[in-house]
Amino acid sequence: MSVRELVVLGTASQVPTRHRNHNGYLLRWDGQGILFDPGEGTQRQMLRAGVAAHDIDRICVTHFHGDHSLGLAGVIQRINLDQVPHPVTAHYPASGQRFFERLRYATAYRETVKLTEAPVAADGPLAVSDTYTLDAYLLSHPVESYGYRITEPDGRRILPERLAAHGIKGPDVGRIQREGVLDGVTLDEVSEVRRGQRFAFVMDTRLCDGVHELADGADMLVIESTFLDEDVRLATDHGHLTAGQAAAVARDAGVRHLVLTHFSQRYGDPAEFERQARAAGFDGELSIAQDLMRVPLPKR
Repeated sequence: MSVRELVVLGTASQVPTRHRNHNGYLLRWDGQGILFDPGEGTQRQMLRAGVAAHDIDRICVTHFHGDHSLGLAGVIQRINLDQVPHPVTAHYPASGQRFFERLRYATAYRETVKLTEAPVAADGPLAVSDTYTLDAYLLSHPVESYGYRITEPDGRRILPERLAAHGIKGPDVGRIQREGVLDGVTLDEVSEVRRGQRFAFVMDTRLCDGVHELADGADMLVIESTFLDEDVRLATDHGHLTAGQAAAVARDAGVRHLVLTHFSQRYGDPAEFERQARAAGFDGELSIAQDLMRVPLPKR
């Protein structure tokens, strides 16, 4: 059975707290695992969340600030220690190549796994598989930063009432799906387009075109909301979003499930982030991320 869910490993911004680890997010997408922004302590959080090194097929780093990347060294070494049986691909801003190399070879270890480096230098597609396309879009932060978007190919939804109207049943249902036509009846006549699922991951950024491109029509948007709205000037100065700004993006983009995360240690009450998100007019499903929580993607 396919599983599509977000496993939250850490939710803190810059400084971890007693209750929040540095960033880390694993997206389970059917049989694939995509690890986003492994901050310091990610390997420990993986253990607590029941995530194994074998679960990781792809690593996506938005930018090279420590709270988003210092865990790379431990994660990469764990992948090799556990002799993960499949290749792993790592995406990260090309301008940070030297940082990736330093983290990859921070200490001595035995390399047993093929790790492909696939740096990001421009907006556009990074990988295409049978089940998704991975795209990156440039964000606005003091260092180069990219957000990531996963898009499932569109499919078709069979409509039983149309099948019945054309007298199609039993094995013939499979035939028309495979062949596209049956006794003059086309697949289009008995089905409709089922739009593929869309997942977007947006970390440290001001409002910019890339944020809106990533969020557009997302079934799930994981987005930073480092500051509350009263600190919007701080957010802009440091290249971040407020809870209200993130929620307004989700509202305008038609997001179905909004996940707010990456919270500044200055705030103690996470309920205020939810209140401000609702005040901004977002009325979809909303999660205020907590370490080790699991969030299923909305069903289609």
